[in-house]
Amino acid sequence: MTSTQAIITVALAITSCQAFTTSSSGSSTSPQTAPRLSLIHTSTTTTTTTTLNAAVGNMHGENSCFMPLLQNDEGYVAPRTVQIAGFYPGLDTETYLALTSEPSPEMGQWTYDFSDPDGPQMGTVALPGMTSVYETEDPVAIIADHVEFNVQLPPTITDRVDLVVLCDRARTHFSERKFLVMELEESPGVITIGAFESKGQMPENTKILGQVTLVQIPWLPSMQKKTSGFAEEDQLY
Repeated sequence: MTSTQAIITVALAITSCQAFTTSSSGSSTSPQTAPRLSLIHTSTTTTTTTTLNAAVGNMHGENSCFMPLLQNDEGYVAPRTVQIAGFYPGLDTETYLALTSEPSPEMGQWTYDFSDPDGPQMGTVALPGMTSVYETEDPVAIIADHVEFNVQLPPTITDRVDLVVLCDRARTHFSERKFLVMELEESPGVITIGAFESKGQMPENTKILGQVTLVQIPWLPSMQKKTSGFAEEDQLY
C-alpha cells in the first residue's frame, strides 16, 4: 500500500466513525436520527470534539500548575438569565407572551445559551441564584420604576428608579395578595399588574397571564445609612 492509499484509507475510516453516534448504553444511531443541536446547554451537556493540536505547556496538576477551580455543591443555585419584555406601564400582551424561556438548571449545575438569530432580539438580565428565581417556571422580566408599584425608597431619592420585575407566565391562577400579571377586558392587548385580597375584587373577564415572583431593587449610594446595631432597624425595607 502506498502512502497516498494509506492516507485515503485513514480518512475514510475517520469519516465512517463520525457517521454514527454512540449512546451511553453502547448502541449506535444513524445521523438521520441524531437530535438537532440545542442552543441551550447545561453543565452536564457533553459534545464530541476532535483534538487537532497537542497540548501546549502543562495541564492542571502538572509541575505544580493548578487551575483556580470552583466546585459547586448539591445546594448551589445558579444565576438565571431572563429575557426582558419591555417597560411597564404600556407593555403589550403580545410581546409579553412571545418571549421564550428555558427551565432552571438542576441544583448544583448551570446553563448557558447561544442567541437564536431567527428569534426576537430582546434584552436580557441576570438574576441572582435564589429560590424564588429557581422556582419561576416560565420567566420573563419587566422593567418598571418604583413609583408605579408604590415601592418606598429613602426620601433622599427624588428621581424614578428602575426595578426588575420577574414574572412567571406558568402561574395563571388567582392567588390572594399576590401581584398578578393581567389583561383587563377594558384594556385589551396591554399588561396590567395588581394584587387583590379576594378574587371578587378582580375585574370581571380578566385574563391572568402570570404572577410576579421577584422585584429587584438596585442599591444606590443615597441608601447608605449608619448601623444602629439592631437588625430590625438596619434593614432598608
